[in-house]
Amino acid sequence: MEISSPTARKLALGGQGLDGRWRVPAGKEGAIQVISRLGYVQIDTIAVVERAHHHILWTRCPDYHPQMLHELQTRDRRVFEYWWHAAAYLPMCDYRYALPRMRAHAESARTREFLKTHKPLVKEVLARIRKEGPQGSSHFDAPSGKKRGSWWDWKPAKRVLETLFSSGTLMVAGRENFQRLYDLTERVLPPDVDTKEPTREEWIRYLLRRILAGQGISSLKYWWMRDKKALAFGLSDLIQSGEVTTVSIAADEGGPLYALTKAVAAAERAASVPEQVHILSPFDGLVIWRNELRRVFDFEYRLECYYPESRREFGYFCLPILWGDQFIGRIDAKADREAGVLLVRKVVFEHNKSLRQALPLLADKLHAFAAFNGCNRLVIESVVPPRVLPELREKAKKK
Repeated sequence: MEISSPTARKLALGGQGLDGRWRVPAGKEGAIQVISRLGYVQIDTIAVVERAHHHILWTRCPDYHPQMLHELQTRDRRVFEYWWHAAAYLPMCDYRYALPRMRAHAESARTREFLKTHKPLVKEVLARIRKEGPQGSSHFDAPSGKKRGSWWDWKPAKRVLETLFSSGTLMVAGRENFQRLYDLTERVLPPDVDTKEPTREEWIRYLLRRILAGQGISSLKYWWMRDKKALAFGLSDLIQSGEVTTVSIAADEGGPLYALTKAVAAAERAASVPEQVHILSPFDGLVIWRNELRRVFDFEYRLECYYPESRREFGYFCLPILWGDQFIGRIDAKADREAGVLLVRKVVFEHNKSLRQALPLLADKLHAFAAFNGCNRLVIESVVPPRVLPELREKAKKK
């Protein structure tokens, strides 16, 4: 089935809750609804501006505060940490669908060999947690004479904690200064959570539905979905039942894309996306899958903090600007929380036709983003094209 580019964009924006038609309740209930709708919220360590998981939630919940996520994890137990394509917060109601991956970790030859080799340390770590409660890697000393190495050169106790976490023996009970605190799974998991492991077929259908509901439109070509045979079978089954539709975008030659049939019908009926501005995290679900981003929105993006400075075009941690249903540029920003200043080093616009309409909305959003980052002042250093700088600065002045 061929669909237009505007329909494809409405599918993506609708799945991600960015089409202007989704209203979430205030407070924690809004945050949990976002996580449940998206299926996951990616965790990242970079803190140039507020970390990715908080940024993603704020984008969809204007009153969001990081304390809400902390309470949802530690007190309400409505979210848990585990792996999606990367470390993520997941809705607790989906816990059983993490079990196949936990079992695969536990049964892998690498895990079995590691736990066997470090058996005394495993016993010590579990005994400490059982007796003293949640523990982080900093609570365990490195072996005598061992210097702290790189991220890949973890001390043995941290590797034990991570291995027991990945295999399901431990869960993350909370975080302290962003460090994971691990506890026994039976002490973290609410008693009413379903712990029946899904069959292989149930698990694949769950993944497909979760991805398509959250992404709206997808090629389903993800490196972490290694069971290609089961994936093909599950996809075929959902297509034959009419739940999923194979689509192509007019003038796109990148191969088949997939969407939930009811979502395609809704997108084709929907009016144009309202002209609102969002400043997105590089790890936002709308941005993270670069192939779909290019095909659906004709927007090329890379996260330049992973490149040497000489190869950066837009800045260390540039944030895409979404206006309505198109990406119009990116912002390189840094929050100086001590000084209370959101420093916008560079704004690069890529579509100049309607900038005058977008500028007031962007100025308002920059002030909201500054407040979210704990800053009460906004400084804009440069804009491309340069002629826009005075106008954007003028519109960004506090009234």
